[in-house]
Amino acid sequence: MNQAAGTGDRGPRTDDPGPEGPIVLFDGVCNLCAGAVRFIIRRDRRGRFRFAALQSDVGRRFLAGNGVETPGPGEPPPEAAEPPESLVLVANGRTYARSGAALRIAAGLDRAWPLAAVLLVIPAPLRDLVYRFVARNRYRWFGKQTACELPRTDESWRFLDA
Repeated sequence: MNQAAGTGDRGPRTDDPGPEGPIVLFDGVCNLCAGAVRFIIRRDRRGRFRFAALQSDVGRRFLAGNGVETPGPGEPPPEAAEPPESLVLVANGRTYARSGAALRIAAGLDRAWPLAAVLLVIPAPLRDLVYRFVARNRYRWFGKQTACELPRTDESWRFLDA
């Protein structure tokens, strides 16, 4: 195992997935989403997942490349629009959103988390009811930051827009 000097944390590997590997796009100003990224990092010891904020140039390019329009830099989303997806997974040439993204990410984590993927048998419209309810209220319940949180130095290799 490759160890970063003195930290006990693993640094980048030579077999990193690269930009074509699983990419988790998250709302960079959402406290819940930032917590989800920290949760994933702690449970992804293989370093399989990479990350980019939805608001970043990298995030916007991934979304645009998959047919999802986003506001330009500094442009807020229209007030009546649903908040941007708080979690998007780009993996194996496909884009997954909402509960589908969350459950597929769980399937790639360590320990018992892959068992959560069994919930994929529930039809997406039903799963997404709960997901959308939380997504609509996430800023009110968990707050938001004025800017994207910077990753720790030993984790920065996992962030495509760092």
